Amino acid sequence: MTTMQEQQNIKEEFQSRMDQDELLNCMRCGFCLPTCPTYIESGYQEAHSPRGRIALMKAVVDGLIEPDEDFERSVNMCLGCRACEPVCPSGVNYGHLLEEARDIINQNKKHSLPTKTVRKTVFEGLFPHQNRMRTLTGLLGVYQRSGMQKVVRKSGLMKFLPDGLSTMESVLPEVPTLKELKNRPYHLKPIGVQKKKVSFFSGCLMDTMFMKTNDATTKLLQLAGCEIVIPKTQVCCGALHGHSGEKQKAKELAKQNIAAFEEIETDYIITNAGGCGAFLIEYDHLLKDEPEWASRAKAFAKKLKDISSVLIELEFHKIELSLPAQVITYQDSCHLRNVMNTASEPRNLLQAIKGTTYLEMTNADSCCGSAGIYNIVESEMSMKILDSKMKKVKTTGAKTIVTANPGCLLQMKLGIEREGLSDKIRTVHIVDLLLEAVENN
Repeated sequence: MTTMQEQQNIKEEFQSRMDQDELLNCMRCGFCLPTCPTYIESGYQEAHSPRGRIALMKAVVDGLIEPDEDFERSVNMCLGCRACEPVCPSGVNYGHLLEEARDIINQNKKHSLPTKTVRKTVFEGLFPHQNRMRTLTGLLGVYQRSGMQKVVRKSGLMKFLPDGLSTMESVLPEVPTLKELKNRPYHLKPIGVQKKKVSFFSGCLMDTMFMKTNDATTKLLQLAGCEIVIPKTQVCCGALHGHSGEKQKAKELAKQNIAAFEEIETDYIITNAGGCGAFLIEYDHLLKDEPEWASRAKAFAKKLKDISSVLIELEFHKIELSLPAQVITYQDSCHLRNVMNTASEPRNLLQAIKGTTYLEMTNADSCCGSAGIYNIVESEMSMKILDSKMKKVKTTGAKTIVTANPGCLLQMKLGIEREGLSDKIRTVHIVDLLLEAVENN
């Protein structure tokens, strides 16, 4: 619970830091309402809609309400999927308002000791340090391969974990060995004629827990004619920090990444995770008030491209791609679609795979409920959204669900598990499926 002094501090910072022009841009037209999963799943509560949240932020700025627990609950309930932005006739940058509000609340609220310890461990002790991420992932691999995982599951110990964590454990991918994690490439030559020279943002989770997907990504880029450089000094993108009220730490990570990629002259900076790409492409906004970094951040952002966009540009979809007969469907990464404006490219690639039938899922552009760590901290709402999504999946009859973001991948795996369909439906990252389609020939 926030104290009166904390509320006063939050209110003062809202008045000095929130973009009041952006708040006033909202015309309260309601175009955002049908796109907002929390508004729909909460039973159409205005406080859980983009329009409602903006109104509450404006009321705090104007001193009409206090930033109390109900206000904080409304802000935290938001997925941050940003589906409201493409449909907004006024072009309100809702995501920027949300991140600023969360940072103000977090920096002025005294957390309990357990919460403070967890946040410090995750945001400062783990994600900024790739060597620690590799060590932790290596330990997870030992847990999976040693038989310990089977023992723990059979013992019933998992029931003592919070629902979100216990269910997430059941869908984690098989991770590489520590030796494999440490033996990562930094420069790869194209296969065939070189068309582009690109740098690759390998990420923290993607280059540890989802290392095989990163390897598939670089293989596709090589096949498409790309020379690939992977900067050794790159770090976590900072998305988790930025979305969770740790803006200063996100800025520090952004600066490290900009400096790392500035050292290499390439045509593009490639990403394969929608959440990372969306945060990276907005480094120019994150650092807009820092003269030394603003222009450098803008130059960095201009080079950002999702793997699917580059593959289409290089006409990868025109090579021989085939798979055994199956129905496939696609679940949009919210940030890839709504921030990076990449929606048709993944679909064009999937439709180019011979032997398969592509069926568009109803509301494929709506959030699956993953949203970073949302499915852990807001498990109840996340599962409501996921259950609605799985109803749409089942109507397609698809045997393969394709995603473009690791969080979406795990969430859809969780949905399949909850529906008892793990023996009938699988979910894969688009680059893994494309590599399958290449190797099938």
